[in-house]
Amino acid sequence: MIAFWRVAVLCLVCLAAAPASAADYPNRPVRWLIGFAAGGPVDIVARIMAQWLSERFGQQFVVENRAGSGGNLAAAAAVNSPPDGYTLLFVAPNNAISASLYKKLPYDFIRDTVPVASIMQLTNMLVVSNAMPAKTVQEFIDYCKANPGKVSYASSGNGTSVHMSAELFKALTKCDMIHVPYRGSAIAFPDIISNKVQLIFDNLPSALEQARGGTVRALGVTSPQRWPSVPDVPAIAETVPGFESVGFYGISAPKGTPPEIVEILNKAVGEALKDPKLVARLGEVGGLPKPMTPAEFGKLVADETEKWRKVVEFSGVSVD
Repeated sequence: MIAFWRVAVLCLVCLAAAPASAADYPNRPVRWLIGFAAGGPVDIVARIMAQWLSERFGQQFVVENRAGSGGNLAAAAAVNSPPDGYTLLFVAPNNAISASLYKKLPYDFIRDTVPVASIMQLTNMLVVSNAMPAKTVQEFIDYCKANPGKVSYASSGNGTSVHMSAELFKALTKCDMIHVPYRGSAIAFPDIISNKVQLIFDNLPSALEQARGGTVRALGVTSPQRWPSVPDVPAIAETVPGFESVGFYGISAPKGTPPEIVEILNKAVGEALKDPKLVARLGEVGGLPKPMTPAEFGKLVADETEKWRKVVEFSGVSVD
């Protein structure tokens, strides 16, 4: 009987503690794992949002860069962290792509994480070295076909949307280009500027910054239509029908993270995406705010995982 009452009291204590832990969340710093190097597009957006969340909650949301393996190092670290809401993962297209590109991942992203919130959508942009003679997408295609195997493209790592945008372009245009992966696009740009590598299909924030600075030349965006923040840059689909690669950014957490904490974070991100100052900052890097419920964001990740599976199979690319 004594053992029974001990168990009963323990259960009541646990039930009472759960809401309390969510009610005062967060009561210490939250680390936010980013799968790419500091200074790249993912890092830029994460730091904008982390600053807003830090001010909103009065606790630091600390961006922690875990670059490597196309973002898989960060994802694996997040999956293996305690599901207490104090470790989050910045989610991007690489998480959907890796599911089919890598055959031996130590985790299943959809199974081992819970969706928290969508932040925004973003296009990629094809930029080339100023030494490249091509001034349009068609001229670039013609140049590649006239110089097979002599054009190389950078990426922010295997399995990123930067990588797969180029592979989709190769498949649709039959251009023969060599892949040179980096641990983040920020690291790649010095080699593009010096023409050691000729191009990159980078996320818009960093590509746009370089193009505006005149260090590289923008040829096209990867969205099916022209992107609102850069209406003068043609969509690649205007030259290559069927070409499309639009990225998504958001937040996930380890499986088992309390639903109450997920809801707190989702609500906060939703508030952030209504803040004119934050929306303006996202707009400066070309992002379109896209608030969603956790369920809606989960469906988006699942749909993107299936879409990129088809692209991986179509392109025939593999990194294993």
